[in-house]
Formats: sequence, structure tokens, C-alpha cells
Amino acid sequence: MIELMKKIALAGIGVAAVTGEKAEKMARELIDKTEISEKEGEKFVQEMIGRAEESRDAMKKQTELFVGRALEKMNLPKAEELQALREEIAQLRLEINSLKSDREDSGGEGAEKSSEKK
Repeated sequence: MIELMKKIALAGIGVAAVTGEKAEKMARELIDKTEISEKEGEKFVQEMIGRAEESRDAMKKQTELFVGRALEKMNLPKAEELQALREEIAQLRLEINSLKSDREDSGGEGAEKSSEKK
């Protein structure tokens, strides 16, 4: 009898989409409507909650895998790659400002010499 109830409950609640609270509530309703002991009922509730959590975890892993593959196909840069580029840009800006400062300190001779050569 309890095995049949488990099968019915699992089929009815769509374990993959059910939260632990909802699974517990539905299991308790089934227990109240049937003639099983409190001990069997508690075991059933715990099993339902466990299965719901396992299914949710499996669904989460599958979703992460699917999204990860989709992002790879899109060839988007990763957060670490973007951060490395930001750091490189910051360093290049410092170098450019340093070169500008050197040119201004020398009276702009470098700019005049390069324009005379042309």
C-alpha cells in the first residue's frame, strides 16, 4: 500500500519541480487520508523530501551544464578574462600618461623632431 502511495505521490507532484515544503505538505495530506502509522508516515515524508531535494539538485546541475555549454558556443569572454583586460588597459593608460608627462617635461621636443623627419 505504501509503495503504491509513493508512486502516486511521485507521479502527481512532479518531483523535479517540487520544493521540500510542498513535498512535505502533500505527503502529510496523503498520510492523513490513509491508514498508516505515524512512524511510517514520517518515514514517507522524509523520503519524499529527500527525493525532492535530490531531484532539485540534479535539475540544478543539468541547468548549469546546459547554460555552460550554451555560453561556450556563444564564445563570450569569462569574468577572469575581462578582469585581465581591464587591468591591462589600466596599465596601458598609466604608460600613456607617463609618456605624455615625459614629453611635456622635455618641452615637446619629441613631437617636433618626429614632425621634422616627415
